[in-house]
Amino acid sequence: MYNKVTPEFLAELRLALGADYVYTDEGTLDRYKTDEEADERCFAVPEAVVKPGSAEEIAAVMKLCNKYLVPVTVRGGGTGLGDGAIAQQGGIVLLMERLNKIIELNKEAMYLIAEAGVLTKDIQALANAEGLLYAGDPCSADSCQIGGNLATNAGGNKAVRYGVTRHQVYAVEIVTPEGEIVQLGGRLKKSSTGYCMEQLVIGSEGTLGVITKVTLKLQPLPPYRMDLLAIFHTPVEAISVVSKIAQAGINPTSIEYMDNANVRTTSQFLDFPGAPHLEDGIYVIIAVETFSEEELEQKVEKLDELCTECGAVEVLEADERIWNMRRNCLESVRLVSLVCTTDDVVVPVDELSDMVKFIIETVKKYPFPLRINAHIGDGNLHIVLCKMELTDEEWEEQLSRFTEEVYTYAYAHGGRLSGEHGIGSKKAGFLERFTPKGELELMRLIKRAWDPKLILNPGKVFNA
Repeated sequence: MYNKVTPEFLAELRLALGADYVYTDEGTLDRYKTDEEADERCFAVPEAVVKPGSAEEIAAVMKLCNKYLVPVTVRGGGTGLGDGAIAQQGGIVLLMERLNKIIELNKEAMYLIAEAGVLTKDIQALANAEGLLYAGDPCSADSCQIGGNLATNAGGNKAVRYGVTRHQVYAVEIVTPEGEIVQLGGRLKKSSTGYCMEQLVIGSEGTLGVITKVTLKLQPLPPYRMDLLAIFHTPVEAISVVSKIAQAGINPTSIEYMDNANVRTTSQFLDFPGAPHLEDGIYVIIAVETFSEEELEQKVEKLDELCTECGAVEVLEADERIWNMRRNCLESVRLVSLVCTTDDVVVPVDELSDMVKFIIETVKKYPFPLRINAHIGDGNLHIVLCKMELTDEEWEEQLSRFTEEVYTYAYAHGGRLSGEHGIGSKKAGFLERFTPKGELELMRLIKRAWDPKLILNPGKVFNA
């Protein structure tokens, strides 16, 4: 249904952006054939790559793509795991990296305005320098862009206390699929003024508009922090601590989980042979932040007690090496297999223990090893499976069967396909199968109303 990129189209793009920001050379196109996807069968080389420098230039690109019926795939930092930045329908890849300015940080009112291509780590660092906190904290913060965080409603390590990306946002500026620049939301504590459009755009994975600017909420930065490492021998014991912590009213910043396979692989990847209980330990990392030293001491003492009651064999202070292990779970698995898949099923927290037990039992029927790391404080599981020596056909068939079983169980227990990685094209077929019919049709109606020619990020999330 789409047209190929033509010389006429490219000529108009170069007039709109400048010739230096429109790329058709083989090397550049090949560079943007994938994001974090490692399976070559999912790669797609775009016909052109563009690098606009403003919302106005993005609007011009979108109008040209509507005129010539050329699809657009938006790419932030390229750290996605759902194939969301792969141009599988051809057309152009639109890069956001030139929109890289932090426009304002207001310390008194505690907000920050930034363009969409700013790295998340730079927003975090600037807020911290002013004694403030930007609470969004995906594991890829060093390389992901804030616009991509909004597009996928990124989660991360601090979601237990502060919520996910959508909870950190006051307002957004977008370019619509037809090329109009629109402001959504406002810097307000509450609003009952029409539809909540900014929240509709957040998490829509670039299918409803190109996010170009965002107004973010900032928090006071707690001056006191302690990170604990509780080590368990069984998953059930490790996960049981979550409900105990919630019931005690401790309100931790993070509760992270690494199974022993991850512990061993990340210690090897990071050359950390002295990791505690390396051969049999399951790690639960708990971060607590407070505004008084006395409160911190009380909470740490209570956490130690709760973890021990739940079966922890040891409770230690976690240093940066332990957090580095947690952040490198995905990277380190490449020591085992160059091709792997990472899923991020989410279930209600009270269903998490049974979900993990089901996964561990189910994978015994399949020929690939399993790794689980998780944000257990909010019920978000990362299931990592390795292709190993399987053929492409065996991998595809076995993976499809296993995934079917896991998703069926998750939905039967109040869960969903993704907690933070999004759907992209990788899970689009599953979303169509598992989403209730009425809900799916409403999403299709919204997509067709906002993007009549289906120009923006086609093939992502669902079939429009």
